[in-house]
This record gives sequence, C-alpha cells and structure tokens, in this order.
Amino acid sequence: MGATSISIREGAINRRILGAAATVTAAGVIVKLAAVGKEITLAGIYGRSDAMDAYLAAALVPSLLINLIAESMNQALAPTLIRVRETEGHLRAQELLSNAMLWACGLLVLVSAALALCARGVFSMTASHFGPENVNLAVRLFYALLPMVLLTGIASNCTAVLNTVEHFAVPAIVPIATSLTIIGSSLLFGMRIGIWAIVYGALAGALIQGIWMGWLTNHSGYRFRLRWYGMNEATREVAHQFGPVLLSSLVASGGLLVDQSMAAMLPAGSVSALAYATRFVSVAVALLAGAVSSALTPYLSSIVARGDWCAGRQTVRNWTKGMALVSVPIAAMLIAGSHFLVRLTLQHGKFGPQDAAVVTQVMAMSAIQIPFFVCSRVPYRLILAMRRTDLIFYCGC
Repeated sequence: MGATSISIREGAINRRILGAAATVTAAGVIVKLAAVGKEITLAGIYGRSDAMDAYLAAALVPSLLINLIAESMNQALAPTLIRVRETEGHLRAQELLSNAMLWACGLLVLVSAALALCARGVFSMTASHFGPENVNLAVRLFYALLPMVLLTGIASNCTAVLNTVEHFAVPAIVPIATSLTIIGSSLLFGMRIGIWAIVYGALAGALIQGIWMGWLTNHSGYRFRLRWYGMNEATREVAHQFGPVLLSSLVASGGLLVDQSMAAMLPAGSVSALAYATRFVSVAVALLAGAVSSALTPYLSSIVARGDWCAGRQTVRNWTKGMALVSVPIAAMLIAGSHFLVRLTLQHGKFGPQDAAVVTQVMAMSAIQIPFFVCSRVPYRLILAMRRTDLIFYCGC
C-alpha cells in the first residue's frame, strides 16, 4: 500500500509538472516565433552593420544586469517564499516579497547608475576594436537602454512570484511585447532614425512588460509593494541565498562578455554574426530549459518544504532522463540544418550569402551546448529548492 501511494503521488507530481512545462513551452513557442520574426526584420533592415554591432554591444550590458540581479533574486526568493507561505502563512510571505522586491529594485537602480558613470571605460574594454564613432554610438545607446534594467527586472521578479502560485501561461507570453514593439518601431522608423528605432521599440516593450506583470501580480493574491518590513529570518535567508547565486551568475555572465569582446576583435560584423547565430540556439535552450525550470521550481520547492526526499530524487531522475531524450535530437537537427535555417530566415536585404556562411558556422558550434545545459537545469532547480545556493557557486567556479 505504501509503495502504491508513493507511486500515485509521484505520478500526480509529474503530471502537474508536465502540464506546467507544456503551458510554458506553448507560450514560449509563440514568444520565440515573434523573436525570430524580429531577427528576420532586423537582419533585412540593418544587416551586419557597424550600427547593429554598436546596438548589440550596448544591449548586452543591461541584459546581463537583469540576469545578474533580478534572476538571481528570483532563484533565491522563490523557494523561501513557498516555504514561508506553507509554514507561516500568506501575510508573512507578502512581507518577504515586499522586502525582496524593494531590495532588488534598489540594487538594479544602484548598479545601473554605477555603470552609467563608467560606461565609456566598460565599452573601451568590451568593444576595444570598434572605431571611435562606433564606441561613442554604443555608449549613447547604452544610456538610452538603461531604463530597461529596472522595468524588465520588475517583470522578471513578478514572473517568478506568479510561478510560485502556479500561474504559468500569461507570464510566459508577456515578453512577446518587446519583440512586437521592436518590429513595429523598426519598420515604421528604421529608415528615418536608423538604429535608434530598435532602442525606442525595446523601451516601449519593457514598459509594457513591467506594467502588465505588476498588474498580474496584484491580481494573483500577492501585492506589488515596495515596502521594508525589517530584516526578519526569512529575509536573511533570501539574502544568504542571493549572494552565491549572484556570484555564480557573475562568473557565467563573464563568459558572455569575453565572447563578445573576442568577437569585437574580429572583422566588422562579427559581433552581429555571434548574436544572430546564438539567437537560434537560445530559442531551443529557452523552450527546453526555460520551460522545465519554470515548471519544476514551485513543485520541487514544495517537496523540499515537506521533506519528501523520495519524491524529490525520483522527480529529478525522471526529468533529467526526459530532457536528455528531447534535447540531444534537437541539438543534432540544429547542427545538421544550420545552413538551411540561416539561409531561409536571415538571407535577405542587407544580409547576403557571405553573412549566412559566417553565421552558419557559429550556430553549428553553439548548438553543441544544448543537451548539457538543458539537463543541468533539473538538478540545479533541486539545489535551489534545497536553499543550498553555495553549491551552485562552487560548481560555477
């Protein structure tokens, strides 16, 4: 009877995770199709130009800040938020959420301001082989994109909170706003104001995301409230978890900066080639790793809060095997079909056959990482649920 009960419980957990993952994947497909449409539009309008290189260099730093601070806070907050809600009640969970969001927003603003002060020095290092005009353009674009850090950071935090109450569909599809606003702005204004059309579209999309996600959070049972309730035990626990995740993310993000810095040392257009190629790989990674990560987090956190370690181990084993079976064929297809995919989607307008040949090679090499990264997300989420982020830092180093 005991074994039967365990089997029934594990089956129920897996069905709920599968349903959540399927929901996030379906929404993610729509979002990524819009993102691919955005890349096709931008390739036709801007190609692998110096201006596009400058924009990509400028946009990388805000996206890294969001990953470093907002995503690190999400990973530190979600398991503790679920534990506090289940053991101490919703009121205490709301207080923890308010503390964490105030803290995250403050960090995003402070770090953005600090980088604004030393932006020229940062781009002198990361885009050292850009010409002076292109460096100046990258710095100006960076200043204009800085509001995205706070807006997208808020949207990211709200998404994590909504996932803890098993709201997956709408939060997963909200990022489509940025792709659509960039497409619309580039088509309407690209010929008149050049690369700045992308910037204005990105800012509009980030504003829509922030407002939309804040509204959804207020209607989920939690309130979007930036208020400090004091350094209680739960807040200290989140702070303790946040440090190692932040340091681990910093190490991983450093690799992205190194990649872009090396690309900037190569002939003009190399940064754009890297960006176009990795976009396709990021679609596969986001749909697979993103979906399973979003789906697993609330359930593994709940399992750990109850101390049901048998269910936790079995869930991790099942989902690691499942992700390997799915991700390996997808990586193989992307490697084999890279030339056809690049030529089909990007080769038009200012993006010619020579550009396609360069992007194809980069894409094929980048796709090798997919199975390794996707499978690693399953035990990674268990470690987060266990609130042992120190292990993540040790592994990252």
